[in-house]
Amino acid sequence: MKRLWTALTALVILVAPAVVAGPAAAAGEDILERLRAIPGLTVVEERAAPAPYRFFVLTITQAADHRRPAAGTFQQRMTLLHRGTDRPTVLHTTGYGVPGSIFRAEPTRLIDGNQLSVEQRFFTPSRPAPADWSDLTIWQAATDHHRIVRALAPLYPAKWISTGASKGGMTSVYHRRFYPGDVAGTVAYVAPQDVVNVEDSAYDRFFTTVGGDPACRAALDEVQVQALRRRTALVARYQEWATANARTFTVTRSADRAFEFMVNGTTWAFWQYSGVSQCSSVPAADAGDEEIFGWLDAVYGLDSNTDQGITAYVPYYFQAATQLGYPVIKLPHLAKLQRYRGQDRAESYLPAELRPRFRPLAMADIDLWVKLSAGQLLFVYGGNDPWGAEPFRLGPGTRDSLSYVAAGANHGATIGVLAPAEAATATAALQRWAGLGAATARAAAAAAPYDEALDAYNPALDRRYSR
Repeated sequence: MKRLWTALTALVILVAPAVVAGPAAAAGEDILERLRAIPGLTVVEERAAPAPYRFFVLTITQAADHRRPAAGTFQQRMTLLHRGTDRPTVLHTTGYGVPGSIFRAEPTRLIDGNQLSVEQRFFTPSRPAPADWSDLTIWQAATDHHRIVRALAPLYPAKWISTGASKGGMTSVYHRRFYPGDVAGTVAYVAPQDVVNVEDSAYDRFFTTVGGDPACRAALDEVQVQALRRRTALVARYQEWATANARTFTVTRSADRAFEFMVNGTTWAFWQYSGVSQCSSVPAADAGDEEIFGWLDAVYGLDSNTDQGITAYVPYYFQAATQLGYPVIKLPHLAKLQRYRGQDRAESYLPAELRPRFRPLAMADIDLWVKLSAGQLLFVYGGNDPWGAEPFRLGPGTRDSLSYVAAGANHGATIGVLAPAEAATATAALQRWAGLGAATARAAAAAAPYDEALDAYNPALDRRYSR
C-alpha cells in the first residue's frame, strides 16, 4: 500500500508545473526586495506590524488547472508574517478566504516562526476568470500549496509546519496526502473527516450527549420546535428584515425555506460557537416571537441563508457537494413541522448553474492514507464541537502522530486548552518537528510569549472564515 502512495505522489509531482526559485540574495538585502525577486510573487502591500515582525500582503500566480498550466492563471492571495529567514515557517491553510488581520496561529507562536496564510482557490478574489468549477478539487488546492512552498522555501530554508482550523485543517491534511515531503509536520485543528457521506449517525449520537446537561439539550430542541410552530409570524418578520436590508432568497428559493434551514442549524451553531455557559440564554418555550427571532439571529445569523450571505461560501458548498461530504442530521423532534425535510444539504446552497457530482472515493483515499502511510500529524478537537463527531482517525500505519480532544471546548479548541500533560506532549512534538531542540524550544517560548493583540484571534471562531 505504501508503494502505491509513493508512486501516486511521484506522478502528481511530475505533472505539477514547476516554480523556479529566485536568485540568491545578496548579503544584507532587505526581505522586501528578496520577496520581490521570487518569480510569480507580487508584494501587494506592507502593513505596520508589532516588532519583531513585518507583515506583507502577497499574491502568487497559479495555474487554474495544474494539469494544463497553459490554460490560464489566477492570482492567489496570501499574507506573510515575517519573523526571520532563519526561523521555521508555518504554512497556514485557511480553507476559506484569508483574514486581513495580523495574527499568529498557535503553532507560529509555539515555534516563534514565520507565518504564511493562504487563501483557498476560488474564494474571492483568488478565483480564475472565467471560473471552471471542475478545477476546484483537493488535489488542485494541494498543488497550489506545493508550489507556494517550493517558491518560498529557498528564502525560508528552515523547517516548515502546516496548520489550519476547521476546513483549513482539512486542507492541510490534503496537502500532506499529495505532497508529504513539503512540510515536516501538520497541526490540524477541529478538522472533520466525513469518510462515508451518506452515513451521518455519528452526528445524531453526538447531539444526544453533548454538553452533559439534558436540560440544555431539551431547551435547544424546544426553541427549534417553537420557531417552526410560529413559522407564519417569524417568516413574515424574516421577509420584512430581508426587504429592509436588500436581502434576497434566490438560492434557497424562498424566505420560508431559508428560515427552516436556519432553524435546523441553530443547535449545531450553538455548540460550534458557544457552549454550556450560554445555556441560560436559550429562550424558554413561552418566550415571545421577538426574543426567539433575536436568538436565531445571534446564534445562526439571519444573513447566513440569504443570497448575499451564501455568496462568499459557494466554494465551500461546492467542495462539500463534490468531495468533502456534508453532515445531514435527522432532527426527529422537528419531523412533523418541517416542510423541506431532507433538503438541507450542501447542494441547496449552490446557484442553479452549478450542478455538482459527488466523488465518494476522495475522502476514502484520504482516510486510508492517514491510517496507513501518514506521519507527523497532530489533531486537536473540541469535546463539544459537532464537527468533531467524525474526526480524522489514526491507524496502524500512522507514524509519530497524536490526536487529542479538549474536554468542554467548542470549535475554537487549541493545544492551550488541552489537559496540561497532553498540551506539553503536543507542544514538544510540534517543536521537534520544527527542528527545535529542547534548549532552542525553551528559547523560542521565551521569545514569543502569548500576546493578546497577536494571539487572541482564532479563525475557527470567525464566522467569516468558518462554516
